Amino acid sequence: MNELSIEFLFDFGSPNAYLCHAVIPSLEQRLEVKFQYVPVLLGGLFKLTGNRSPMETYAGVKNKLEYLHRETERFISRHGINEFKWNPHFPVNTLLIMRGAVAAQRESEKLYRKYVDVVFSCMWEQGLKMDEEVVVRKALAQAGLDAEQLLRATQDPEVKDTLKANTQRAFERGAFGVPTFFLGEEMFFGKDRLRELEDEIQRLRSRLC
Repeated sequence: MNELSIEFLFDFGSPNAYLCHAVIPSLEQRLEVKFQYVPVLLGGLFKLTGNRSPMETYAGVKNKLEYLHRETERFISRHGINEFKWNPHFPVNTLLIMRGAVAAQRESEKLYRKYVDVVFSCMWEQGLKMDEEVVVRKALAQAGLDAEQLLRATQDPEVKDTLKANTQRAFERGAFGVPTFFLGEEMFFGKDRLRELEDEIQRLRSRLC
């Protein structure tokens, strides 16, 4: 039984969120814990905090983006992530697919996990333009999901309000982007904090034993 609360705040539009998603299963197995996936809207967080993407923030900083690219290559190599490729349509408006995540989560954990796997794959393995409804519908249907039901649910006011509330709560807890992790109320931002997160999980688990 997992006594720890470990939350993963994500948006499909973040390549670093995908990379964390690719690593989480091994962490769950090794640490015997379960990560709770919390869908938030990255654009909403940016508006609430005045934040911008690294590509915008560091566009005029010589060598910075090149270093971030190299850092990502090292992360991919270290964790043996073989399927990742840059989405040629980036940046993608993720409002529809993030609402879809909330809709899937409302139905069942099994459906939610499959939906998350499928959409992350579509974004960062297949390079699909996932802000076009026709593309989303086809991708979900090909994966064996009920595309029509999920897309209808994205227009449900409760689904819309849940995504807004998740984003607002993330902001109020201190989040300013994704991927963000919360271990209890302790926040860890970015894929490069996974090692620190793992160390803290192990420390807390040893105290609970």
